[in-house]
Amino acid sequence: MEPKEEYNWTIEAKASLFDLKLNEIWAYRDLLWLLVRRDFVSFYKQTILGPLWFFIQPLFTTIIFTFIFGNLAGISTDGLPKPLFYMAGITAWNYFADCLTKTSTVFKDNAGIFGKVYFPRLIMPLSIVASNLVRFGVQMLLFMLMMAYYYFTGAQFNFTWAISLFPVIVILMALLGLGTGMIISAMTTKYRDLAFLVSFGVQLLMYATTVIYPLSEAIKKYPAYAWIIEYNPMTPIIETFRFGFLGEGSFSWASLGYACGVTFFLLVFGIVVFNKVERNFVDTV
Repeated sequence: MEPKEEYNWTIEAKASLFDLKLNEIWAYRDLLWLLVRRDFVSFYKQTILGPLWFFIQPLFTTIIFTFIFGNLAGISTDGLPKPLFYMAGITAWNYFADCLTKTSTVFKDNAGIFGKVYFPRLIMPLSIVASNLVRFGVQMLLFMLMMAYYYFTGAQFNFTWAISLFPVIVILMALLGLGTGMIISAMTTKYRDLAFLVSFGVQLLMYATTVIYPLSEAIKKYPAYAWIIEYNPMTPIIETFRFGFLGEGSFSWASLGYACGVTFFLLVFGIVVFNKVERNFVDTV
């Protein structure tokens, strides 16, 4: 007789909304890698410039921000070179925004796959966060090249000890985008209108974050509305990013701790909502 084959995990109904089934996610790690590769290849397939768009998009955005907000509007950049100031904010913001917008349509975009084959559904949003790291890495390279240019031309900025928090900053941006995106994705299975509001809402949210102005300037000129910017969890993340790499920014352990708390709450809530909708979303999508 054939020896009995042993299995180390089984497919069964989730017993808890907090059950992440991490053992299954690890077992499907090859699928995670394939999805990351698919996202990268398909996004730039049949384009002339291909991955060069990773450089072009933030570079042109920086040029436009420098002209409009730096030169025409005359918004302060805390004494930093304007292109360098805007590039720092754009680099950090783009990663968060990409994670949020692409995760927010996971159920809608992958309904056909989810309805035909089993795999841990959390693989999909995780693959989005991982694939966006490639784009973030390329834009960080562009940011570092710009830093090198301004350093050798005599611009005044410097690294600070907060640069050691860079891994924490990246994780916070990824988890904040992941958690918020999963909440929106779960809601769009019933309320399709949200899908149309996400990209527009993310653009508006950028103006309530310190991407195009420093927090100190917002507090000084608009004290009545500064609390909206301060309570935006992306504000302390971007300010810490600038403070670490450029030596300017309103760094605060309390603010960074607040961002961590909000991120943790949204991530946990997002997982709960995602796991709940996962059970029967095929009937509504």
